[in-house]
Amino acid sequence: MDVTEGQVTVAVPEQDGSGKTESVFFNPKQELNRDLTIAVLRAYRDHDERAETYLDAMTASGIRGVRAAADGWDVTMCDVEAEAVDLARENLARNDCDASVLHRDANAYLWDEYVDVTDLDPFGTPMPFADAVFANTRDLACITATDTAPLCGAHFQSGVRSYGAIPRNTEYHAEMGVRVLLGALARSAARFDVGIEPLFTHATSHYVRTYLDLTHKPSAANRSLEELGYLYHCEDCLFREAESGLIAHPPETCPECDSNRLLEAGPVWLGPYRDRDFTADVRAHVTDDMGTAETARDLCTTVEDELDEPTHYDQHKLCKLWGRGASGMDEFLDRLREAGHAAERAHYGGTTFKTDASIPEMHDATSD
Repeated sequence: MDVTEGQVTVAVPEQDGSGKTESVFFNPKQELNRDLTIAVLRAYRDHDERAETYLDAMTASGIRGVRAAADGWDVTMCDVEAEAVDLARENLARNDCDASVLHRDANAYLWDEYVDVTDLDPFGTPMPFADAVFANTRDLACITATDTAPLCGAHFQSGVRSYGAIPRNTEYHAEMGVRVLLGALARSAARFDVGIEPLFTHATSHYVRTYLDLTHKPSAANRSLEELGYLYHCEDCLFREAESGLIAHPPETCPECDSNRLLEAGPVWLGPYRDRDFTADVRAHVTDDMGTAETARDLCTTVEDELDEPTHYDQHKLCKLWGRGASGMDEFLDRLREAGHAAERAHYGGTTFKTDASIPEMHDATSD
């Protein structure tokens, strides 16, 4: 079947809706991911004109690499499946695009070659490829993780094995996944004296996607590690607290309700996971020929406006804790602001938000 995204049309295997076929993998639900990738690449090219080479590390149908090539990048596409390599070459020719297509493992290629931008979109965790990415990518790493259950703590032992961290399944589970992933990537990059700066990150549906500006200096790696720390979460009153540093000092009981049901998560990334100005630039580079343009722009706006507090809240869960019905989100947030607190929506769901208010302060500010 033919699929049109942006300026290109490619052939992909017939779909059953899940992206799972007996031939080359293609996931139609990742169109938002791919549209935003092109917008990020355009914004980054404005940011760093020297960036020219782009590696589509696991090209499959080639749609991601073809779109980058059509947008002017010097593209290399890798895949270990011969059928995928053939299809990628066909799709390049169909769109009159030039790129190098290699029947090769992405890890092997990255250990041998140096590239400006690496796009890593594997099935599951990206961590088996992270070292090679940070060793030989000069400017920008675009990384997807689709194993959200391990990342968020729902599959606890798998998360510990993959990310070398303790993930916890809380009501802010999607953000837990974001911060576990970034923490693991920061530690991987630091082994190669590389510092990371998350330019744009979002958790959407079944995946987390992040775009990391890389600085190859030991001092930059040290600064990245300073963004790591731990989260403490009370399962009874929903209190949460962040502590910076690589050594955890969890309280024995909850400081708010004295419960001993206190969870510890980490090490995780506690710093910002997007740059506000860059995120605004990404939104500006979303074009109307993208199938998810409206969704992409709305997502960029919400991510740009989010507060840098380490975790978000869900109004419905808070109101259930308080034994009362939920109100409209605009009204709820306005009442927090009127009480002197910062409060903004979060991109993790329609009733999620971030604030600098504590749970008791939120209760008092929004009570009738």
